[in-house]
Amino acid sequence: MKKYFLLFAITCGVYAANAQLNDNETPYSTRLLSADNIQSVEVRTSGGSISVKGNSGSDARIEMYVHSSNGNNTLTKEEIKQRLDEYYNVDISVSNHKVTAIVKEKRNNIDWRRGVSISFRVYVPQNVSTDLETSGGSISLADLNGNQKFETSGGSLHVDDLAGHTVGSTSGGSIHVSNSHDYIDLETSGGSIEASNCSGTIKLETSGGSLHLDNLKGTIRAGTSGGSAEGSDISGELAIETSGSGIRLRNLSCSLEASTSGSSIDVEMTTLGKYVKIDNSGGNINLTIPKGKGVDLTLDGDRIKTNELDNFRGSQEEGHMKGTLNGGGIPITLDAGGGRVNLTIR
Repeated sequence: MKKYFLLFAITCGVYAANAQLNDNETPYSTRLLSADNIQSVEVRTSGGSISVKGNSGSDARIEMYVHSSNGNNTLTKEEIKQRLDEYYNVDISVSNHKVTAIVKEKRNNIDWRRGVSISFRVYVPQNVSTDLETSGGSISLADLNGNQKFETSGGSLHVDDLAGHTVGSTSGGSIHVSNSHDYIDLETSGGSIEASNCSGTIKLETSGGSLHLDNLKGTIRAGTSGGSAEGSDISGELAIETSGSGIRLRNLSCSLEASTSGSSIDVEMTTLGKYVKIDNSGGNINLTIPKGKGVDLTLDGDRIKTNELDNFRGSQEEGHMKGTLNGGGIPITLDAGGGRVNLTIR
């Protein structure tokens, strides 16, 4: 059984590698779209990558790339045409200002040594919406305004400079999103997420990787079931969660809710938002906040350590502290369970 599983994994790895494109590659075919006033794009392919990039309408086009599934990327055009004619239906069409590229297999159980992966690069005006799906390659979107919906079962997602409504998912790859705003909802079952220079309503979820957040602004929800989380320069409202790994956050100017169950949480805040709530059932909580602020403190843990508290009124005993600083105000609730709470004010 292990032998067959290894063979399957190697085959899938080769297939996925061949689904990726390089900038110097010559397309198998190109269709110009400059006269069609494209407003939306739909692409469906079973083994290749998909890229959609906004540009000037005069240079709009769709490029098709074909690779052999067995690792031989030196197929001639005649060999490619023969395999396409024998195994696939490829429909590239333009109707009602919509460009459509659909790839379907003509029959099941195609010999993988004779199969191909079919990838597309689409260049369209910026104000275009997309609906994209592939089962074996990455998806890349850049410089677009509109509604973007995309899904891959075996590749990474790359998103840059999008505005509008963006929803994407992958079952087996990482996610990279940058310079985008408005609404962002991205999910992966098997990779890390990196998000930078984004704003708006942002939702990021991974079941098997780490979170890296940098320079985000807005209402942010981020979670991972299988990795650590780190972030810096975040403003607005942040809710972040891991299932068993640490959280490390720096230079925050936001309302914050953070939780993990098995490691430490380290947070440094430069400006307090409306609230701070941190839960950790199995590790320490280390929080640094600016001095001179009115806050309501509720701290619980195996041991509590603080530096000099200004104008504190309340009660303190082993494992519990409750009271106000500077007359009270912003609620700060820290619960470390069996871990320690370290609160630093500076």
